[in-house]
Amino acid sequence: AAGEVQCLSYAGCNFLRQRLVLATLSGRPLKIRKIRAKEEDPGLRDFEASFIRLIDKVTNGSRIEINQTGTTLYYQPGLLYGGSLEHDCSPSRSIGYYLESLLCLAPFMKHPLKIVLRGVTNDQVDPSVDVLKATALPLLKKFGIDGENLEIKINRRGMPPKGGGEILFSCPVRKVLQPIQFIDPGKIKRIRGTAYSVRVSPQMANRMVESARGILNKFLPDIYIYTDHMKGISSGKSPGFGMCLTAETINGTILSAELASNPQGQGAAVLPEELGQNCAKMLLEEVYRGGCVDSINQSLALLLMTLGQRDVSKVLLGPLSPYTIEFLRHLRSFFQIMFKIETKAPEEEHMGGEKVLMTCVGIGFSNLSKTIR
Repeated sequence: AAGEVQCLSYAGCNFLRQRLVLATLSGRPLKIRKIRAKEEDPGLRDFEASFIRLIDKVTNGSRIEINQTGTTLYYQPGLLYGGSLEHDCSPSRSIGYYLESLLCLAPFMKHPLKIVLRGVTNDQVDPSVDVLKATALPLLKKFGIDGENLEIKINRRGMPPKGGGEILFSCPVRKVLQPIQFIDPGKIKRIRGTAYSVRVSPQMANRMVESARGILNKFLPDIYIYTDHMKGISSGKSPGFGMCLTAETINGTILSAELASNPQGQGAAVLPEELGQNCAKMLLEEVYRGGCVDSINQSLALLLMTLGQRDVSKVLLGPLSPYTIEFLRHLRSFFQIMFKIETKAPEEEHMGGEKVLMTCVGIGFSNLSKTIR
């Protein structure tokens, strides 16, 4: 850090989380201008302000300046501190919106992170807590981030619009990450899932399970979808139901799909049978896309590869999502790292979509704030 680190400048409200997370990890200050400047209601939304407050809570010494209209944000990152925290997430986005970014930051804290997040656990926009628990935690383990304190626990479910859910996320800290070679997804051996219902008849969950099994049983026998009906205080403040499914391969790849019912008072009522069928079809679509990491965790995998030791990491992904493509551009700006991208045409015996083999050499990121015991 000889002299001043150059401040990166962006315009617009897109990819706010990516930018703040990468600024925090790389220690580079950041300025974002013209946040919804031309709209009738300009500036940061409540869920973005809540996200900025969360970043402020997990770091120590960050400097955040926002102008009066909320259209310009200046962020100078501090050290990742961690510890035991609580945060009330804005109910307009689900807890997954906040949790996705915490998964990127948690391994590099000074103290192991243990945080209680409150808000909406399952909605139709962001990855739900169930899916992140089923897919992101096993991915962290591949990079050597594991231990009994790596967990996501759902204490209460909360559906939109009012939320009322609560989860506990805890993650150990690591000095360095292991490089990975994760290029053979393997064949699918089992499907697991959860059908949840809150403040509606428990029969809803059984109806979803039955219709999903009607589709998936044609492909493999080992299917177990358990029903989770929460009552009383643990069912949050709004009614709703939904389902999340994961397919696991012999090599430990986990692909996921999920659907939730429309929020109370918005849109037409969804039949649980339809929802179960559509969720099963989405899982098959995700299996068709394939790769070793499912589409919602692509950016997490690429980030952990970037921050690995100075060694080659490879991962096979399905088609890159637009979010991931933008994430690669940001990785280049913040860490000056480029991935080698090779497209793999689907072979005859492995049907499915086009795959992408991503290769990079880690930057040798070391967790400086972790105290050496």
